[in-house]
Amino acid sequence: MADDASNAHLEEEDHDAPVVDEDVDEEIAAMKARVKQMEEEAAKLRAMQEQVERDMNLTPTQEASSLEAKEEVDSRSIYVGNVDYSSTPEEIQAHFQSCGTINRVTILCDKWTGHPKGYAYVEFADPSVVSNALALNESLFKGRLIKVTAKRTNVPTFMRGGGPRGRGVYRGGFRGGYRGGGGGGGGYIPGGG
Repeated sequence: MADDASNAHLEEEDHDAPVVDEDVDEEIAAMKARVKQMEEEAAKLRAMQEQVERDMNLTPTQEASSLEAKEEVDSRSIYVGNVDYSSTPEEIQAHFQSCGTINRVTILCDKWTGHPKGYAYVEFADPSVVSNALALNESLFKGRLIKVTAKRTNVPTFMRGGGPRGRGVYRGGFRGGYRGGGGGGGGYIPGGG
């Protein structure tokens, strides 16, 4: 009888072992199915991203070429500061007409109020004309001394590289305030001598 009891015990152990294997197999199958599902979702996301890039026509080479085109336009443009608020593009064009052929005059306006900001950009047909226009720096235009400089290309921050900027950056050093007492020397000691 003792042998029957031990054999029954072994049969129970043998019976439990395949159940554990089946549970593990089910978990592995579930994991494989989940991985397959995630891969399919990733493929869909890649396809959607490619579609968006095609729709926006923004491939990395096109972004670089558009930046080069901006630099080329900016190389033949000037910034004009301290422009009278009542100025028109035609008046600015007449002021710079002696420098060379002008493609475009842009007076920047506040997007909320629509009022001019007080500066403008003048784009010339030829980059060599910019030096002639720079000679008109501090010239009188509608009773004001205007500032004329070469237009610089605005490069977006993410393309410029570098770390964080602005207020969050620790600059070090003592900024004032009470430093605390302690140490030796001087100071008032009540009742002391």
